[in-house]
Amino acid sequence: MSPARPEHPPDTDAEQSATPTHTTSRRRNGSPAVATTDPELAREQDYLVAARAEMARMREHTLGLQAQAGDKIAGDYLAYTLWRRAQSLLDDPTSALFFGRIDTAPSPADEAGATSTERHYIGRRHISDADGDPVVVDWRAHVSTPFYRASPREPMGVTLRRRFGIDHGQLTAYEDEHLTAPQASDLDSRESTILAREIERPRSGPMRDIVATIQPEQDEIVRADVATTICVQGAPGTGKTAVGLHRAAWLLYSYRDRLSRSGVLVVGPNRAFLEHVGAVLPALGEIEVQHTTVEELTGRARSTEPADVATLKGDARLAQVVHRAVWSRVRRADEALVVPRGSRRWRVAEYDVQEILDELTSRGVRYDAARAMLPRRLAHAVLVRMERSGDTPDDRVQDAVARSKPVKDYAATVWPALDPSAVLYALWSDPTALADAAEDILTDEEQRMLLWDKPPRSKGAARWSPADTVLLDEIGDVLERTPSLGHIILDEAQDLSPMQLRAVGRRASTGSLTVLGDLAQGTTPWATRAWTESLEHLGKSGAHLEELTRGFRVPAAVIEYAARLLPQIAPDLALPESVRSNPGRLDLVAAPGRLLPAALAAVRSALDLAPGTVGVIVADSAVRTTGGALTQEGLDHAVLGLDHRDSDDVPGADRVQPEPHEPRVQLVAATLAKGLEFDQVVVVEPAAIVAAEPDERTGLRRLYVVLTRAVSGLTVVHHEPLPAALADPPRAA
Repeated sequence: MSPARPEHPPDTDAEQSATPTHTTSRRRNGSPAVATTDPELAREQDYLVAARAEMARMREHTLGLQAQAGDKIAGDYLAYTLWRRAQSLLDDPTSALFFGRIDTAPSPADEAGATSTERHYIGRRHISDADGDPVVVDWRAHVSTPFYRASPREPMGVTLRRRFGIDHGQLTAYEDEHLTAPQASDLDSRESTILAREIERPRSGPMRDIVATIQPEQDEIVRADVATTICVQGAPGTGKTAVGLHRAAWLLYSYRDRLSRSGVLVVGPNRAFLEHVGAVLPALGEIEVQHTTVEELTGRARSTEPADVATLKGDARLAQVVHRAVWSRVRRADEALVVPRGSRRWRVAEYDVQEILDELTSRGVRYDAARAMLPRRLAHAVLVRMERSGDTPDDRVQDAVARSKPVKDYAATVWPALDPSAVLYALWSDPTALADAAEDILTDEEQRMLLWDKPPRSKGAARWSPADTVLLDEIGDVLERTPSLGHIILDEAQDLSPMQLRAVGRRASTGSLTVLGDLAQGTTPWATRAWTESLEHLGKSGAHLEELTRGFRVPAAVIEYAARLLPQIAPDLALPESVRSNPGRLDLVAAPGRLLPAALAAVRSALDLAPGTVGVIVADSAVRTTGGALTQEGLDHAVLGLDHRDSDDVPGADRVQPEPHEPRVQLVAATLAKGLEFDQVVVVEPAAIVAAEPDERTGLRRLYVVLTRAVSGLTVVHHEPLPAALADPPRAA
């Protein structure tokens, strides 16, 4: 028997309090509803129970369907689709099916002029009753938009917005906003204790979704049209990464057919970051989105090189160099093409061949595509001469001539087959080849920087650097067009070189991008100076730029302290603003001669102070020493190794992959901290973090990233003097 259709709780506008309703007991894992003396909360709890029953009914119905198709392949695909739908309908008792509700203005219901109020419960997925009427509306649906954007000034037809407090999947409180008839007890988003509690909830495991707390300026970005490329300049804690991921989920919901064919890709700075954010989209029901890094996108490197060489290889001028190097392999026709056929020998003069070569090289097609056209063009020239002599050749003759050995050999001579490794090997090992390709583009000194001191024996023996793999990718695109995806989410884009940006951009040449980053957090020697430059290299110069300055994650005490560095590292950016009522905790601990003992004491204090994760962030060179000290002190911890590659000798690095019960303490190298977040953060020796970078500005930018990883509290432990901007103690709250 199908469960009874859930009844909407009665309208209770004026008499209901907007303050959270505290309950006396809690329900967990499907146990009886939370005890409450508030009849309105009790009615909402009953609605949640009925909604769970409807979702269970939907799942049972899906499991009862048979995968009937015309052939086995289609049947297997349909069976997989039904299985995925059934899996998406599994109920998680630790998560409520909805987190908000909106009531819209009354509308005429019948000819007699009666009115009714529409009520929508907003959740992570759509749930309907047996008649197909909505019980819970997907947060991505158009009807859900007012939940995020409506305000007293622009109510969007909403009379009441209700947010629910949730604990272990059960409703424990609610807060109301009456948008058309405000009441004294109403709470806006800045005053909402439910929003504050959700934002400040202790972190554990990977990043979680923010569907319950998306703010209006974030929602504008999330719901931008699929054809729009958006660049988001976001200060720390403004939620730009989460916004980008939720945009991917919204796009897949709104343009499912289009994007399921063309694909959506998330590109992050490193594998540790991708593991941190990798649970967000599956939690929103999207499991087909791929996650990768630029290094994985363009190919694994086998060596490193000096920063100045890598910076030069990442310069956009190198695109011109490799383009010229590829097309210079097309030779001039210095002899005629002669094709024997029967008793005749057909001759195409070298100047006629050259006209064909010139036409193909000027068409704007890729090298290999033009090369594939050449035999037929040469065969056509032969057929023209046959017709002039009175023959009547047809298409079959042209095909035979194009496939003949003389034509194929001639085409291969003037237009040789190439592969990216051979082209780049020739450039780095042959000064003449590089000089020809780089003439009027690179200086003589720059060319000397690029040449190998001792060239490897062959292209197969070459140990390509990360910057080389990007150039190989560029050469590959000159040879053959890179397929385009429907949409790419590019995070931490400020750290990419022009050539890396080109590599990402060509994978969205017919699609769109969401570009996320913060100029103040640029920590590579080639970090972008302005988003207009990055967008030009991505091939999206007309993109829309949004700036997020309101911080929801980083508390005021921490962001104000870190923002002291902005005049040195990014003077043109607006100062970030924390909108949280809780200012957070900031402690500066000077520990001359006792750095590690003071750091360990700070970690213990953070563990005792509040639940949640504690991130211990140190200079890369100090990971091993600090890890050993934590182990000796008996502090269970996990270690994020240097990009998961250089952690073999770091104590605890065998726990880089999160365990089912991951330790609360996370030891993090400073170069891996970007994009991560922890409830409490202990930063050890800022001077060492700054000194590890090639210049002071980059070092201070790295420190800015590190300081802004905290959600609730930050402790800075130092032996060496702090940077001048950070030396003064924070002002009293």
